[in-house]
Amino acid sequence: MTDEDKQPFLGHLEELRKRLVICAIAVGVGFAVSYAFSERLFNLLIMPLKAVMPEGDQLIFTNLPEMFFTYLKVAFLSGVLLMAPVIFYQLWMFIAPGLYRREKKYVIPFVVASTILFVGGALFGYFVVFPFGFKFFIGFSNEYVKALPSVKQYFSFAIKLLFAFGIVFELPVVIFFLTKMGIVTPELLSRKRKYAILLTFVLAAILTPPDVITQCMMAGPLIILYEIGILVSRTARNKKEAREAKKEEEEKKEDEEG
Repeated sequence: MTDEDKQPFLGHLEELRKRLVICAIAVGVGFAVSYAFSERLFNLLIMPLKAVMPEGDQLIFTNLPEMFFTYLKVAFLSGVLLMAPVIFYQLWMFIAPGLYRREKKYVIPFVVASTILFVGGALFGYFVVFPFGFKFFIGFSNEYVKALPSVKQYFSFAIKLLFAFGIVFELPVVIFFLTKMGIVTPELLSRKRKYAILLTFVLAAILTPPDVITQCMMAGPLIILYEIGILVSRTARNKKEAREAKKEEEEKKEDEEG
């Protein structure tokens, strides 16, 4: 690698470091605010499980510092969700130098859409998937076997699902930018629909617990989001074609006048 090649590369690393530092500070502020409510937030997080547990049952912790560290993790999770707009804005600012001037104006729609989809995906997991999934697992308890979920195991399980649903709900935004970059087209997405459906079930099987109900609850919204992504791709492509046609007309007019 030559010195001229190293300069842009080092510049990208410095820009990435800057954006990561800003994200870390923002999450730190969100964490500090959330920690004051960490116990309430934890009680809110375990409500879907408590609702399906037999009366009198409760979660347990087997390590003395476990609850303290769990409250820290809950506050951190809350900080990430609170500062999601800042995180997505910093992501945009990192990729913006590689975009055309006309594409940079999408900063506000990108931040708003990404935040809504991420938080919406997490809320979908919490309000829709958690009750059905936890009821399914608690249903294996009987007179000989009793479920005694630990705080640590439940938190790890819940966070994995919340972030999984939040990330996969970003699919329309990803498709929008792939269309803008010319990597995908609405026609390509329509032709590959059957493969996309198969891939959604494979992805759901990887990201969710090994039960059919939870997998279908992730795969179903993903398929719907894929169809929405096709519409988004068509809209993005049409705008691009309109701009190119307008540019060609302007260039043709300038040539005629010249």
